[in-house]
Amino acid sequence: MKISDPKPIVKNKITIDERILKYAEKAEANCALRFSEIARNARVNGEKVLNAFINNRMSAACLTGTTGYGYGDIGRDTIDKVFAEVFGAEDALVRHNFVSGTHAITTALFGILRTGDKLVSLTGKPYDTLHDGICGDADGSLESFGIKYEQSELLPDGTADLADIFMKGKDAKVGFIQRSRGYSLRPALTISMIAEIIKSARNANPDIIIIVDNCYGEFIEAAEPCNVGADLIVGSLIKNPGGGIAETGGYIAGKAELIEKCADRLTAIGMGKEVGCSLNQNKFIAQGLFMAPETVASALKTAAFATEIFTLLGFKTYPSPDERVGDIVTAINMPDEKSLISFCKGIQKGSPIDSHLTTEPWDMPGYDNKVIMAAGAFNMGSSIEISCDAPIREPYTAYLQGGLTYTTGRLAILCGLQEMQINHSLKLF
Repeated sequence: MKISDPKPIVKNKITIDERILKYAEKAEANCALRFSEIARNARVNGEKVLNAFINNRMSAACLTGTTGYGYGDIGRDTIDKVFAEVFGAEDALVRHNFVSGTHAITTALFGILRTGDKLVSLTGKPYDTLHDGICGDADGSLESFGIKYEQSELLPDGTADLADIFMKGKDAKVGFIQRSRGYSLRPALTISMIAEIIKSARNANPDIIIIVDNCYGEFIEAAEPCNVGADLIVGSLIKNPGGGIAETGGYIAGKAELIEKCADRLTAIGMGKEVGCSLNQNKFIAQGLFMAPETVASALKTAAFATEIFTLLGFKTYPSPDERVGDIVTAINMPDEKSLISFCKGIQKGSPIDSHLTTEPWDMPGYDNKVIMAAGAFNMGSSIEISCDAPIREPYTAYLQGGLTYTTGRLAILCGLQEMQINHSLKLF
């Protein structure tokens, strides 16, 4: 059966099994209340973003770029102010030359920490791409610069150990919080959870600097980590806040004195935020932020649909359909490697770009295991666009995120299920 109804005007190459479509119909009906909540949240965040554009006098002149040193780049400077207001911060550093979220995070850590300081990860081991730089002994790592590292292990249920955080935070210069689940099955953090962690750390050490890896979490709720006491938040523009439009880049937002240190680390001491041309990126960054609340809403609807349909099919998802979400990522436990790879290949087939290509596991830079990544995206590696990736290791778990539109995100999931059915790794009842 062709998936379009009414009859498509143009030829539709995607065919989905009738039984999968019935599960989809039921799953979508189950999502009605969640979809309504997502729409309300998008409205609040959309109004917040619009007000920040108006309050900071964003103009057509701000959308043009500069070259060379970038002196007097009013677009770059206005975008910093807009991001700061949106995220409840004193200042922000938003730059297209942050090559990834990991780059922005390490810039913040190396900008703040000094020899003899102690860094504590308050949410267990950080994301894979941070291991070597934060808690490894590689040349050039924090450890090689004489910075001590400890981590507070998560409790068995995946939540933060507040008592342990209190003990380990007493003599720490920086407490690091990872909001998203990363390649793990622990819960992504809600704003209320982040507030509890910050309170526990500050009860032990009022001077501790809290840095939050905010990747995948922007606009999930009406509040952001700076609103509940974070000193710095860091993220990538090819995730939530770029709205699927920003071509590259990242941001750091928070206290002005700390932003200045981060800017000095990114450029040079004494130059900081005053240099750095924006080339032709200002328009994409500004428009991406403007679109972000609605784009994140589409990703959240796609995630809600995924948890519902996979639960109906007997799979375990993280979060579960009735669990409050903290990011746009849905982790889906697969029974074996074949199922995992089949689903990712199906997502690729349902993507707008490179749908004709077959994704395979490969040795991706920064990861210990082979990784399979389905990402038929307009911007390479953009996680806010529909994508699904996974390390090839047990437990075999697919990490689904994004969806520029709910319609296409939903269809990509159905393509993933169809591919599993074709490869005999999906049981339909």
